[in-house]
Amino acid sequence: MLDFLARRILGALATLCFVITAVFFATRLSGNAMDYLLPPGTDAQTNAAMVQQFGLDQPLWVQFFRFVGGLLHGDMGLSFYERRPVVDIYAERLPNTLQLFAYALLISVIAGVPLGIVAALKRGTAMGSAIMALAFIGYATPNFVLAIIMILVFSLKLHWLPSSGSMTGLHFLMPALVLSALMLAEIIRFTRNAMLDVLGQDYIRTARAKGMPKFLVVGKHALRNAAIPVVTVIGLQVAGMVGRCVVIEAVFATKGIGDLVVFAAIGRDYPVLQFGVILIATLVVVTSVLIDLLYALIDPRVKVTAS
Repeated sequence: MLDFLARRILGALATLCFVITAVFFATRLSGNAMDYLLPPGTDAQTNAAMVQQFGLDQPLWVQFFRFVGGLLHGDMGLSFYERRPVVDIYAERLPNTLQLFAYALLISVIAGVPLGIVAALKRGTAMGSAIMALAFIGYATPNFVLAIIMILVFSLKLHWLPSSGSMTGLHFLMPALVLSALMLAEIIRFTRNAMLDVLGQDYIRTARAKGMPKFLVVGKHALRNAAIPVVTVIGLQVAGMVGRCVVIEAVFATKGIGDLVVFAAIGRDYPVLQFGVILIATLVVVTSVLIDLLYALIDPRVKVTAS
């Protein structure tokens, strides 16, 4: 088990090292940040002074090692536009992103697993077909299209929900529903398929033959064994959800790290963009390691293989 966890952690660290290197050089290849920061017609002397102030006149390798050194000490530099520490900017935005992420995750898991179980138990019925149709719609509809439809219907037409902002819980409802759509659909589909596979096993038929109540057969025996693929897909979708937050937050203007990263990329605010990509990558990698660990705890065969 410890060997298994050590390999996962080393792999995660290697991934983060690659991301840190790639994001640094990719931002520099995107163009000169001063072309966006300074107004047109700025004289060469002012341009050179700004370049020197932010250390962009140094060779790339010097900038890279300075960037890595700052990262190790928790110093991500100053934003080109706001002229204040990048860490402070993200500290203000991160709570909104975490709140949106938590709402979407709760909606997906709390609704997805029961609906998947019902779809398996009601296979071939109208209810089972309706649940799978809902899952198909959530799976096939792009997030940004669903976001625009919900804004048109619930904000502009019905005036039930605000279309943007982050002041109250209602401001997060539509973004959370849109963000959870794909994950909800995947959880329903995988839970249904896993339950159908388990319900056909001999030990389930034996439990039923012994007169065990249906809810015990489903909850104690079937669901526990069906949880392994469901946990896996939840982990994969959680990792993907972190990336989808960028689009959803930009559409709904929730003032999270997603729209911050988008505007930093447009304006070539290197420090803000770098930290945003590294933060998102770290969340994805940590989530993947935690899911691997949970998978190993659920499935004894993983322990045997890893030991």
